Amino acid sequence: MGFTDDDLKELGLWDVPSGPPEDLAEAYVRRSKKSDDLASLRGHVRDICRAAQNENKRIRHVWFEQVSASKAYVKREEFDNAVAAIKAGLSKTLFIWKTDRLSRRGMGHVGLLLDEFDKRGAKIVSVTEGLDSSKGSRMVFAILSERARDEAKDIALRTKNGVDSHKSEGRWVGGVKPYGLGCTDGKLHHNPAEYPTARRIAKLLLEGETPATIANTLNAEQVKTRKGKKWRAQTVIHLAQSPSWAGLIPNRERAKDDFGQSLDKWFRGGEPLLGADGHPISAGDGVVTYAEWVKINAIISGRSRPGTAIGDKTRGVRKAVTIMTGSFRCPHCKGPMGNGGANYRCQARITQGPAVCIGVATSRGRVDTAMGVLWVNHVSRLSPESPTIHEIARRFLAYGDPEKEARKGAVSAALERAVSRELRLNKEFFVGSMDETQYDALRGELGVQIAALKAELTELGRGADLSPLMSPESLVAIWNAEGVDGKRALLSAALKSVTIVPAKGVGDRTPIMERLIPVWRDAEGMPDDVAEGVAKTFDRRARKKAQARRVADATKAAPESVEQLKVELLGLMAETEAERRKERRKAQQR
Repeated sequence: MGFTDDDLKELGLWDVPSGPPEDLAEAYVRRSKKSDDLASLRGHVRDICRAAQNENKRIRHVWFEQVSASKAYVKREEFDNAVAAIKAGLSKTLFIWKTDRLSRRGMGHVGLLLDEFDKRGAKIVSVTEGLDSSKGSRMVFAILSERARDEAKDIALRTKNGVDSHKSEGRWVGGVKPYGLGCTDGKLHHNPAEYPTARRIAKLLLEGETPATIANTLNAEQVKTRKGKKWRAQTVIHLAQSPSWAGLIPNRERAKDDFGQSLDKWFRGGEPLLGADGHPISAGDGVVTYAEWVKINAIISGRSRPGTAIGDKTRGVRKAVTIMTGSFRCPHCKGPMGNGGANYRCQARITQGPAVCIGVATSRGRVDTAMGVLWVNHVSRLSPESPTIHEIARRFLAYGDPEKEARKGAVSAALERAVSRELRLNKEFFVGSMDETQYDALRGELGVQIAALKAELTELGRGADLSPLMSPESLVAIWNAEGVDGKRALLSAALKSVTIVPAKGVGDRTPIMERLIPVWRDAEGMPDDVAEGVAKTFDRRARKKAQARRVADATKAAPESVEQLKVELLGLMAETEAERRKERRKAQQR
């Protein structure tokens, strides 16, 4: 604490005291944070030592710590040690400078402590207030401890108001700065030593690289984090989810205990703090723009499963590598077909076996290519009023103009929050917890904000340019420019599902375009002639399987019936061949 040897000798703290517990005392000194002045603490110790000398007591130990006294979840080890010394009978007196230096939790905490001391014939002495718990000052201790508790609430309120004011002015209020950024005079700026690597991480995330791949790349190149450690996938995710990485003031949610009391823990990530106009508040330069931050988080959340624990941590899922997963259907069980390496395969056959579904497999590459052609042909035939066109336009603009789309999302979220605040305000007024003047003022401010947000949202929703979706050439360009995620988004806007017609046999050369039966969102179902053809194909296959089963069963029963069934089966095969020739002639004519 900065005492010299002469100071310690003058205060009686140089020698180790000895004697009966009645002549010895403990001294407890506390400050809430490191920025508190040490000179004041030295003054507290001097006052305590003078009070002990006046009572002919010697200070056995000075217990000093730097923690909050108002937060129940904060462990005060030095305070517990001072109380343990009294309980152990090493001394009989605990000196404090003032009641609020002992505790700010109120009489519920101080009262229990006085009960413990009374059992042992010990006491608490408050120096500046002249209180001695052994001389009937219990009621005064109760009043002062409750007052200290109220002061703690006032301090928290003033601190929060100061922090909120700094945030509203776009000033960085402290804390760990995101990787790639520094802070000067309350404003974020690029850190020359970290920014190139941080920007590289951002570009890789925008290109769809997974956080695990990025971490592995940086570790392979011996690039370290700010603390000189190796990168982890979770480190990249936490970095990307922070609004301050985009140079914005974060509006994080505070964690609470089981009783609803606030803790000194905050949820990771969070949303940007919005100003009165509904716009995110900037704190300076960022590694990414706000639009890039929104897109990165959409990419990450699209590959994540919600978890629990502080920070809304997530479990990663594999990056999508196929465009048809989720919409491709097996012709037999009508279940989904998924990625099977180079092929699309029936998931029921893979996971449950041939007893559930005989399954089907087809080349992934040719299906993806064919679906691109089908999508372009279908969309180019739609009218500008089609809901599918507008849905595709919305998704296309999200890629082509991310700033506008990100702003639209931010305004929508701000409008929802403003309407929610208006509902809570009305509720508080009607239950009588707010006077009419205050209600009118607050409702007027909210009304202006809601009207402005609605007007901006209406303006952002106008002017969707549908011309790129009206020509096959531009549609082809849009399709080829997108990756797997983009093509899946464009397909899902127009497509409900696709069923593949089973091959007619080994080496079937029927074009894949003729075997894919799409069900578009803007159609009630597949065309009647196509539906009829698919039904005939399925019916013919079912008849053949039934005949085969009958032949197998009859073989076990009566040999004479086998010949009859063979004749029926040969007739069915001839009928099938005739139908095939007919279909081939139709294809040639087309």
